[in-house]
Amino acid sequence: MKLIRFSAGLCTNSKRGRCAAQARPRGGPPLGGARHVSRSLSVEIGDVHATNDGGHLRRPDHRPRRGLRDQRHLGDRAGRRDTPAAITWWSTGGDDESTAFQKAADLYTKSHPDVTIKVQTLAWDDAYAKLLAASTSRSGPDIISGGMTWTIQFGLRGGMVDLRKYGIEQLQAQAQPAQWKSAVSPDGTIYGIPLDMSTVALYYRTDLFEKAGIKEPPKTWEELTADIEKLKKSGVKTPFSIDWGNLDWIGYFNFLYQAGGAFYTPDCKPSLDTPQAEQALSYWIDLHRKYGAPTDTVTTSDALDQGIAMVYGGNWNALGIDTSKPAMKGKWAIAPLPAGPAAPTTFIGGRAVGVTSYSTHIQQAADFVKFLYTDEAVDAVTAESKARNVSYIPPRPDKIADSPFTPEHAAVFAEIIKTGAAAPGCPGWDESASDVAKQLQAAILGKADVKTALAEAAKVMERNAG
Repeated sequence: MKLIRFSAGLCTNSKRGRCAAQARPRGGPPLGGARHVSRSLSVEIGDVHATNDGGHLRRPDHRPRRGLRDQRHLGDRAGRRDTPAAITWWSTGGDDESTAFQKAADLYTKSHPDVTIKVQTLAWDDAYAKLLAASTSRSGPDIISGGMTWTIQFGLRGGMVDLRKYGIEQLQAQAQPAQWKSAVSPDGTIYGIPLDMSTVALYYRTDLFEKAGIKEPPKTWEELTADIEKLKKSGVKTPFSIDWGNLDWIGYFNFLYQAGGAFYTPDCKPSLDTPQAEQALSYWIDLHRKYGAPTDTVTTSDALDQGIAMVYGGNWNALGIDTSKPAMKGKWAIAPLPAGPAAPTTFIGGRAVGVTSYSTHIQQAADFVKFLYTDEAVDAVTAESKARNVSYIPPRPDKIADSPFTPEHAAVFAEIIKTGAAAPGCPGWDESASDVAKQLQAAILGKADVKTALAEAAKVMERNAG
């Protein structure tokens, strides 16, 4: 099997049931990692034009002192709150999602008649390149949203505003703690805040469970492997597979944190030389080699339809299975992932939203970003998402029950998110993630032993930390 590259930027859901910001089966470059950008790259969206001089994404230690002059003169361009402002928001995702966010923008402008806000869609495939080009040229949107750590990376290069200057910290109590931490720079600077959430659940075939005599979904690693054996004995050819995160660092993330490990220490040192990291990778390898999990990724809906009894899949799949696979209606359910020896921790993804340093309406844009956490804004996005069958988990855990999912599914996602953890915001992680994934793949495919794979992954993380 050919090694494939994965994105380091984190994404949210997709109406088509794919997380376009994650695995790149077509071999495309990682969205959030070190990447080439064409020397002549030009970006045009609406009436906004940006060009990029190209080159590699630079590490934070290569950024200009004090984050470029834009940051030194923010006061000259921030704008007063009562000044007329035409704000543009580049939203990474799909058109339906942008339309949902536009509903919140329209609510804001009703009470702020001097402000107009236009939400424009950027496709996941090239969003990072376009946002990087805009940040490099200091010309583009007032607000951006994309992978959870993107705003940190752009902020370290002087392209984002520290939202603490505009009282953004008051929203922290409303957010999921681990996700908020992931969006915040390690030094405490807040270049972006969570815009929405995504997570992973266990999707399972209730009819196949009943046939195998399994009364409830597995709650631990041991129960998972025991149920795989029971399902095999009952005639299920492939009892288990992974969709979101298969052969990717996101897949390892769940096992790593469930074993009590982490990618980094609290002070951002690589932390893959631990017994927990080895235990997690060994268990993941066993799921593939010993228990038959496919190395080729099968989408959640296809897996269930093909007779795979259990799948680790993203939350967005819950909205589309009955529609895309009507024969599955009434034959599937979801549950939290089985807990490891230390915890039930599960990956939380999503998008971050922030204000660019080159905006001429920084104060108004920051005020609107704060507005996105109000009940009326969240309710507006939720209502439009329901109308369009778009998978949306708001950044506020207390509002998950109102999300577009069935009450039963929303309750499961809320339970998962309570103990969830998000990707590290440590320096160099975005540049490292795709190469870390390659080392993990090598171990699963038998091309490296566990210790070697983890040691090589840690070297990559250390090198990119600056």
